[in-house]
Amino acid sequence: MTRAPRSSARNGSGDAAGPSRRQLLIGGAVAGWGAALALGLDNAARPPSSSDTSSAPPAQDITGLRGSAVVPCHGEHQAGVTVAPQARSTFTSLDLRDEVDADALRRLLRILSSDIERLTSGRAALADMEPELALTPSRLTVTLGFGPRLVQRAGAPVPGWLAPLPAFGVDRLLPQWSDGDLLLEVASDDPVTVTHATRMLLKNARAFATIRWQQHGFRHAYGARPDGATMRNLFGQVDGTVNPAPSTADFDDLVWIREGWLTGGTSLVIRRIAMDLERWDLLGRDGREQAVGRRLADGAPLTGDGEHDEPDFAARDGIGFPVIPMEAHIRRARSADTGQRFYRRAYNYDDPPGPGETSRSGLIFTAFQADPLAQFAPVQRRLDELDLLNEWTTPIGSAVFAIPPGFTADGFVGQTLLGR
Repeated sequence: MTRAPRSSARNGSGDAAGPSRRQLLIGGAVAGWGAALALGLDNAARPPSSSDTSSAPPAQDITGLRGSAVVPCHGEHQAGVTVAPQARSTFTSLDLRDEVDADALRRLLRILSSDIERLTSGRAALADMEPELALTPSRLTVTLGFGPRLVQRAGAPVPGWLAPLPAFGVDRLLPQWSDGDLLLEVASDDPVTVTHATRMLLKNARAFATIRWQQHGFRHAYGARPDGATMRNLFGQVDGTVNPAPSTADFDDLVWIREGWLTGGTSLVIRRIAMDLERWDLLGRDGREQAVGRRLADGAPLTGDGEHDEPDFAARDGIGFPVIPMEAHIRRARSADTGQRFYRRAYNYDDPPGPGETSRSGLIFTAFQADPLAQFAPVQRRLDELDLLNEWTTPIGSAVFAIPPGFTADGFVGQTLLGR
């Protein structure tokens, strides 16, 4: 007796007589998601009930875990401006599509605000196909910023400072790291959370805008250093010692805008600073400290004992030279005009090296202030004229965004610009 031959007509992964395994899997996934929609998205993303002992995982030690930590997204200001900086941040700049007008902008910002509400509270965004990745916000915040073209599309006057910064001699700016219409900064202590939240926001924005650039930044991991400790950049220096403290009158005066549709908002300057670590390696420890004006070990000024001691710029050494050199970074950044200050939140970056390189690293420098032309630009002008660090650093990206105020549970980010 001969065995019946198999069918010779195949469709790539299954027999012609029936659907392929791939088709069955896809069909099952679609059907499953349709059922999830019928039951409600929140139910699909909700962990198993504590009463469901048949599927409950074994008890785990969650002491010290921070995954459930939530930063409330509603309020007078956007939460990402003043929250203690998280370990990871992704900055994405978008260009609006030509057809996007004020009505489309309003729809886009409502969608993004809904996503922000859900994701920052540890819930899946609508139509999230990986809802489990949304359950650990780990202090997730999302900050939106507007470029000049977005404000024009909304039909509002553009603030005079909302434009590219004045040209500086040290700049070697590249278009792939500069400007844009809409900024999304997604920050959290968990890189998985940052990646997932960024993807969800961009998926929901893609009908309205295209990606112009994206920058990934990091600080020390949660728990690696005490809370409140100043971060270190990849030169090994403490970075951001002199900073106004949120929730103080000084901070409020320097950072928040108090008129027009930006009342309760601020401005953001982003500078991508390439750091030449290969040449920095050739500099001795003393030279590194002289270039910055601070000790490497503890961040103290060369004239002080602790990081937060006030530098003594008049101090001289035994042969009459300034202890803090005239061209040291901290001297050049300082001004007698106390209005020339801002709130900085820097992140390191580390890209894959190119041919012949061992590193391609640097700093994503961010500064919040009420007016970049009055606060940031004068400081950068002094650094441009004379700063020892210019030997090892090069600005390769620059952008300025208006950061609108916060929003309420029944509103959206940008409502003061666009109305309901």
